[in-house]
Amino acid sequence: MTYRAPVADIAFALKHAAGLKAALAEGLYGDLDEATVDSVLEEAGRFATEVIAPLNRIGDTFGTPFKDGEVTTPPGWKEAYTAWAAAGWNGLVAPEEWGGQDLPHAVNAACIEMWNAASMAFGIGPVLTMAAIDALAAYGSDDLKQAYLGKLVSGEWMGTMQLTEPQAGSDVGALRAKAERADDGSYRLTGSKIFITYGEHDLTGNIIHFVLARLPDAPAGTKGISLFLVPKFLLKADGAPGARNDVRAHSVEHKMGIHASPTCTMVYGDNGGATGFLIGEEHKGMAAMFTMMNRARLAVGLQGVAIADRATQQAMGYARDRKQSGHAIIDYPDVKRMLLTMRALTGAARAICYSTGVAIDRAHRDKSDAARKAAFERASLLTPVAKAFATDIGIEVASLGVQVHGGMGFIEETGAAQHYRDARIAAIYEGTNGIQALDLVARKLPLDGGRTVAVYLDELRQTVAQVKASNAPAFGATAETLGEAVESLARATQWLLAQKASPSALAGATPYLRLFGNAAGGCMLADQALAALRDSGDGAARIGLARFFAENIAVQASGLERSVTEGADSITDAEAALAD
Repeated sequence: MTYRAPVADIAFALKHAAGLKAALAEGLYGDLDEATVDSVLEEAGRFATEVIAPLNRIGDTFGTPFKDGEVTTPPGWKEAYTAWAAAGWNGLVAPEEWGGQDLPHAVNAACIEMWNAASMAFGIGPVLTMAAIDALAAYGSDDLKQAYLGKLVSGEWMGTMQLTEPQAGSDVGALRAKAERADDGSYRLTGSKIFITYGEHDLTGNIIHFVLARLPDAPAGTKGISLFLVPKFLLKADGAPGARNDVRAHSVEHKMGIHASPTCTMVYGDNGGATGFLIGEEHKGMAAMFTMMNRARLAVGLQGVAIADRATQQAMGYARDRKQSGHAIIDYPDVKRMLLTMRALTGAARAICYSTGVAIDRAHRDKSDAARKAAFERASLLTPVAKAFATDIGIEVASLGVQVHGGMGFIEETGAAQHYRDARIAAIYEGTNGIQALDLVARKLPLDGGRTVAVYLDELRQTVAQVKASNAPAFGATAETLGEAVESLARATQWLLAQKASPSALAGATPYLRLFGNAAGGCMLADQALAALRDSGDGAARIGLARFFAENIAVQASGLERSVTEGADSITDAEAALAD
C-alpha cells in the first residue's frame, strides 16, 4: 500500500490544535487566508502522494551506490527533486527578497511531514538546505548572501550541516577540524566529518557545506568553534560553479534504514585545505549552527510524525483487508487497540510539532517585543518535546504497524519493516532524544524563572475545563484523566525546578519529556475534538480519538510522575547493578 497525504487531518490539526486559525484571524500573516493555506496543503499533498511516494520502495532497494567519490541516487530521484524545487517548495518560508514565498513556518511544517511520509530518505535532504538558508540569511555577509542564498532558496543548490566527528560524537566542543586564515580573507579547512546527510549526491550542480571548525587561536570547547561555508565547487566570476574545492566524500555508510539518503564521511584538505568562508564571527559559530539545528530538530520531529502516519495508513489498510476466522482482523479488540494507539499517538505528535511551528512564527511576526519574546520562549520549550516525543512515537507506531501485519510485517515485501527501519534513526540524529530531555529539564523549564512553562500548564488546564464544560457524554472520562495528567506534569515540573538540574533531576528527564508529550498531546487532541463539536455539532471521530488517548495513554501520567520524582536513586546509585 502506498501513501496518501491526509490533507484534511493535517489542515484541521494546523488550524485547531496548533492555533493557525487564530493567528490568521489576528492578521499575524498579513493578507494570507485559510483558502490559500488549504490550496498550498492540497498541492503539497498531491505532489507527495503522486510523485514522491512511488519512489520510496525504489529508493530503499536501490540505495546510494558510491564509486570514484560520487553517489548515484535512485532512479527517478533527480527528476522528482528537480520538479519539487521548480514548484517552489524549497523556498516556502524563505525571504521574498531572495526568491522565497515568506509563508508560515507552521504551513511548511505540514509540508515537511508530507515529504517525509512519502519518502523519509527524500524528505531529509531539503530540510538541511532550509536550515542552511536560515543560518546564511541570519549570519552571512552580504557578499555570501548574494553569491549563494538565491540558489539555495530556489533549490538549484543544496546545503549540508556538518558537525559530527568520529572522536567527538555529540560532544561538539571536542571537534578537531581546523581552519587557517588565508591572505584573501577566506579560510582553509582540514579534517573530517562523519554521518553527513546528503554530503555527496547527483541531485544538484553544487553542494554548499556548512562546516564547524576551530581556528588556531580559538578558545577550548564550544566557545572556540567557528562556522564556515564550504562549496563543493568554487564559484567563477559570473557566479557559476567552477573549480572543484578541496573537499570530497570518502565513503557512504551502510545503514539500517533511509537507504536512499546518502550518509557520507567527508574529508577536507587532501591538497592543502578546502576554501571556506566565515559565517558570522570567528569563535562564535555555535550561535549560527544552532539556528540550523533548531530548524532541523523540528523537522526531525516531523519525520517521526510522518513515518508514524505512513505506518498507520498501511496497518489500517491491511487490517481491513486481512480476513481471519471469517472476520477482518480490524474487528478484533486487540487489533483495534493497536490501531487506535497508532492513530492517537500520531495525532498528538503532529499537533505538538505544528504548535511549535506556530510559536516560531509568532516569535518572528508578533506585534510587540514582549509577545515575540514569549513566543520565542514557547518555541524553545516545545522544540525538544516535538523532536523527542514525535520520534519516539514514530518508532513505537512503526513497530505496532509490523505487529498488526503479523508474520507478514516481518517480510520486507509488505513495506511495514521499512517504516520501522527508517524510523529508528530519527531518535538519534540532530541531538539524541536523551539530550533533548536534558535540554528540556536543564535549560527550557527555567526560562523566565519558570513562568514560560507555568503559562503553558495553565493553557492545558483551560482545555481540560472546556472538555468538562462541554457536557458531551461521548468524551467519557476525558476531562478527568487529562486533568490528572496535567496535574502530574505540573507537580513533576515543580519538583524538577526545585532540583536545579541536579543529577536527580537529570535522571528523570526522559520520563518527564514523555509525561509532557502525553499531557500536551492529549489536550491538543481534545482541542481538535472540541473544535469539531463546535463546527459540526458532532465530531464523533475526533472525540473518540481524544477519549481513547485520555483513557489509555494519558493515564500513564501518574507512573511517569513517580519515575521523575522517586526514581532517581535507582539510577544514580546503580553502580553495582551495572558492574561487570
